[in-house]
Amino acid sequence: MTQPEILAPAGDMERLHSALDFGADAVYLGGTMFGMRAGAPNFDAESLCEAVRLAHERNVKVYLTVNTLPRNQEIPLLPKFISEAVNANVDAVIVADLGVLSIIRKLAPEMAVHMSTQTGIVNYQTANVLYEMGARRIVLARELSLQEIAGIRQNIPEDLEIEVFVHGAMCVSFSGRCLLSAYFTDRDANRGACAQPCRWKYHLVEEKRPHLPMPIEETPEGTYILNARDMCLINHLDKLREAGVDSFKIEGRAKSAYYVSVVTNAYRMAMDYYLQHPNDYQLPEWIHNEVFKVSHRRYCTGFFFGHPNACQYYENSGYIASCDVVGIVDHCENGICYATQRNRFFAGDTIEILAPKSQPVSLKLDEIYNEDGEQIETVNHAMMKFSFPCSENFPKNSLIRKPVENDTEEKTIV
Repeated sequence: MTQPEILAPAGDMERLHSALDFGADAVYLGGTMFGMRAGAPNFDAESLCEAVRLAHERNVKVYLTVNTLPRNQEIPLLPKFISEAVNANVDAVIVADLGVLSIIRKLAPEMAVHMSTQTGIVNYQTANVLYEMGARRIVLARELSLQEIAGIRQNIPEDLEIEVFVHGAMCVSFSGRCLLSAYFTDRDANRGACAQPCRWKYHLVEEKRPHLPMPIEETPEGTYILNARDMCLINHLDKLREAGVDSFKIEGRAKSAYYVSVVTNAYRMAMDYYLQHPNDYQLPEWIHNEVFKVSHRRYCTGFFFGHPNACQYYENSGYIASCDVVGIVDHCENGICYATQRNRFFAGDTIEILAPKSQPVSLKLDEIYNEDGEQIETVNHAMMKFSFPCSENFPKNSLIRKPVENDTEEKTIV
């Protein structure tokens, strides 16, 4: 097998820098067309070239998404898009549609092709056919168990890589192939514009009494009958690796730069720990807890250990957050940390500073100073410069965050 890869999302240039700083081996991103995250800023031809340059300077690979299901009128637009990918020197394209795969093989035969989870790959026969058609990596459907993944690995060529999603939002439909959004809002989920109707509240309505909606359960806000938990497999990287997984993918091109930084860092540290302790993967508690310090839904392990009976959450679809990012480190010198504000906080607050590829450091802010060196009690202006004494030199772009008061979430993954 290849060296295990932590694959992080990059929805724009800021999030790309977050992934690079915090330990990604590769990033995946979208262009102005043909990507499954139409809501993310994404990259035009010029910024794509810059993104690839920045990533390659740090030995990080770049994969471009071409994984929507294009309609007839979009097919003539593909050659130009593929040409831009070739010119940018991306390392691979992620594809779902066989027609798109065929076009890429003709126009760019040297381009590595990864088959998207949208393809719905659930058996080794499909994987082998795609390999014969030129694919060099398959992104398996989220609906597979660990045993099924191992079975696919045992029956495909050694140089056909396996990628799986290990963290992030899950779709209630099969690998994202859903028509609810298109039906309700005319926003096609298969073309990157999902409105996420699976997260809405639902009531029962009798056809002759539409003005009398009935709660499915006796709650005043209805029931989230389609709402899935988020996936989190950080405690099981050893099992996935042993099953033959090459690339460990984090969902989240539409998530914040803070999210990308923290989750990428957690999986980087977890993978490094696994490589150091391959026969005794007992993840340190602080790494486990890091994934709870970003905005998330309650976690589960999806289909990896059998039928996901506990993966639906019927009470609400809201996000949980145990930390607020309050600043970004600019630089440290002579025992002083200089930073830029992101959210309001106060003198006397206890904060955490998370440097790339490191364990967070807790610090009480007894003193805070503004840009003029005047001591202040509140950092409350957007993007204001501030400083505080510190005993460590934290690198640029380290995160400063404040734990949320009265955090009562149980740090469990069902």
